Amino acid sequence: MSKSKNLITDYFTFSKSQRNGIFIAIGIMLLCMIIRFGYGFFFSTKTVPADSAFIRQVSQLKMADTNRYAGNYPNNNYRRNYYNDDDGNYNEPLKKDNKYTIKGELFEFDPNTISATDWKRLGVRDKTIATIQNYLSKGGKFRKPEDIKRIYGLFPDEAERLLPYVKIAGTETSNYSNDFNASTSPAAVPASAKPAYTPKTIDINTADTSAFIALPGIGSKLAFRIVNFREKLGGFSNISQLGETYGLPDSTFQKIKARLVVNGSGLRQFNINTADANTMKMHPYIKWNIANAIVQYRTQHGNYTSLNDLKKIEIIDEQTFGKIAPYLTL
Repeated sequence: MSKSKNLITDYFTFSKSQRNGIFIAIGIMLLCMIIRFGYGFFFSTKTVPADSAFIRQVSQLKMADTNRYAGNYPNNNYRRNYYNDDDGNYNEPLKKDNKYTIKGELFEFDPNTISATDWKRLGVRDKTIATIQNYLSKGGKFRKPEDIKRIYGLFPDEAERLLPYVKIAGTETSNYSNDFNASTSPAAVPASAKPAYTPKTIDINTADTSAFIALPGIGSKLAFRIVNFREKLGGFSNISQLGETYGLPDSTFQKIKARLVVNGSGLRQFNINTADANTMKMHPYIKWNIANAIVQYRTQHGNYTSLNDLKKIEIIDEQTFGKIAPYLTL
């Protein structure tokens, strides 16, 4: 016991030099803390005066950079346009005699058939070209030269520059000159002198997807759904059936309805005296219960002598009969 007590005493007993070292270390730590937190009280920081000349130079650089992109047009509210050069880079209009000229080659063109490359040759921006091509792919069409003014992203000065060179095939347009003005505008041509436009109609039983895409509001997905629905039906018997296509808004259908025609002949039909229930239920209008009822009635009463015999089946009402009758035969 005394041996362990002596060991503990020896371990926690410090010599005079060790105690002095500890006190010095503690003093150094306290001094560092005082310097760290009391520096602000003993030493004042001086504010370095700003270099006014340097600030003025920076401000001038900012103004120059702003002017470069904003443009110094006579009308400050005018939005500046940028055009492509032959290398596909955007360039500012060139100023000559206080008037702005636009880089780009000028030549006669039909906006309905011109390629993206030719639009770039004219100096039109890539985003605007994409807008034009998207409009045409949706079935849009330029019917008169002034229609190019309605292109989103085509600025008024650019449209005025291109307008004299617009030549739309199949239409009589005014003879534009490079000095385009109101006297040569299509708006000045009497309405009676303008050719009447008749929208092209399509037969919904023979049209392919590209013909449907040419209709306003119909894209590739809707065109595919229309054709797929037609195949499942075995053909359209009337125009209103196209409006039943999944995903086709009624507003779009009403817009294109006048341009649709239908030839109801050649529909794929089921012979109700020979077809089984599994065959008939494949039709979108004939559910299993109706197909089964048609077969059961035939089994009990013999072959049908008229399609009107189907009306004797309780679950086939007038509306159902009217929908399925064009696809049934004896």
